[in-house]
Amino acid sequence: MTRSPVKVLYIDDEENNLLAFKASFRRQYEIYTAISAAEGLKVLENLPVEVIIADQKMPETTGVEFFKSIAHTYPDPIRILLTGYTDIAALADAINHGDIYRYITKPWNDLELHNSIKNAHDAYKSKIDLRNKIKELEKTNDELNRFIYSISHELRAPLVSVIGIVNLVKMEGLYNSSGEYWELIESCSNKLDYYIQKTLQYYKNNKNISENSPINFKTLVDEMIDLYAYSDRDTQFNLNINQTHPFMGDSFRIEVILGNLISNAIKYQKESGHHKVVDISIEANLLSAEISITDNGLGILNEHLEKIFTQFFKAKNNKGSGLGLFIVKEALNKIDGKISVSSSLNHGTTFKITIPNAK
Repeated sequence: MTRSPVKVLYIDDEENNLLAFKASFRRQYEIYTAISAAEGLKVLENLPVEVIIADQKMPETTGVEFFKSIAHTYPDPIRILLTGYTDIAALADAINHGDIYRYITKPWNDLELHNSIKNAHDAYKSKIDLRNKIKELEKTNDELNRFIYSISHELRAPLVSVIGIVNLVKMEGLYNSSGEYWELIESCSNKLDYYIQKTLQYYKNNKNISENSPINFKTLVDEMIDLYAYSDRDTQFNLNINQTHPFMGDSFRIEVILGNLISNAIKYQKESGHHKVVDISIEANLLSAEISITDNGLGILNEHLEKIFTQFFKAKNNKGSGLGLFIVKEALNKIDGKISVSSSLNHGTTFKITIPNAK
């Protein structure tokens, strides 16, 4: 398969230079010439040029000014500047702004210019190939995420049925009739349901566009406690929620953030602890919501504090999937929120969150 010749646009206000360039390189490249920046722009509007060569000293628009003017509208063509030794300041400016790939001094050397065009075209191909690979990777990643979401969603339906059957067994007083089997079924089902829910949260957080709606923090926190406290009814919650102004925010992501942190505060209590406490404090005003969630549980090692928001990070005593706090951080990033953590081993952990009011 024969390659199509490299398309090169050369812009210069001296017609003799244009003719000389075309005579020297017409056999190697598909040459287009323009006697001004304005004419060069017209060529770009109609042809897929790969390499642009422009003279610096043109009367109306210099080569550097032309390259700057097309940086956003035509970012792909690789740019080469022809310049005299006296144009060092303009050359430095162009290089610093990333507007040129290479410069050639005038009068040019045919071999040097030929090699520069060849290298510029290689850089152009690499740029296009990289973009295509990124698009292909994004498409593959999107398809994989959709597949994982679909499988997770389908798995959860029969799993919820299993959990429902376990609850019926409890209601009929048969839970302890078969030794530890029902307890094992319930434990494994709850773990699997937890992992599936985290996977679904991760997918939705990546896909969902922020949609702001009114947030009532008292109602939301009560719902989260009711949802997650079933696993440990011994945990005491102390709430101090002061919402002085209407608050607008992304209800899905705020629910994910609070749900994960409240769930963790319950899950990582000390098993032998007799006084399990979680303090939740929220100050929501016209500008933001300042949220603090403190537990008196297991705590986190200092060397792990910087890693806990990393995807799939799990400490030795971690009972989760390694996704919960990663999802919290990602959700906060989507709504311009911030989070910090402090912890003392065997004394508990405090998470502090700031969420801006989108009102």
